[in-house]
Amino acid sequence: MQKLGRDSSARKALFRDLVTDLFIYERIETTEAKAKEIRSIAEKLITLAKRGDLHARRQVAAFVRREVANNEQDAIQKLFSDIAARYTERAGGYTRILKLGNRRGDGAPMVYLELVDRA
Repeated sequence: MQKLGRDSSARKALFRDLVTDLFIYERIETTEAKAKEIRSIAEKLITLAKRGDLHARRQVAAFVRREVANNEQDAIQKLFSDIAARYTERAGGYTRILKLGNRRGDGAPMVYLELVDRA
């Protein structure tokens, strides 16, 4: 695991926010290093959501923030109802990373991290 220039609590908060945004918007723009770390977390949470039982819901709720964007359902509800249902036949590989080039300010490689088969 990369440290990404943060202590452990700030890093965990960053990962929670980015994973929540990924589930809400289904596509986020971030640096390549962050995307590679978030990818494994998101894949594990989607696999938990595919299980669909109460224990899996509580495990996901312990990590994903309860956020509502654009008056839609919150991230956890969307993960269990929409995203998990979309990937019932898929054994893994729910995300993809698309390279965008370097950021202007510091030259960091930027990417899109998105869910495959998104609407």
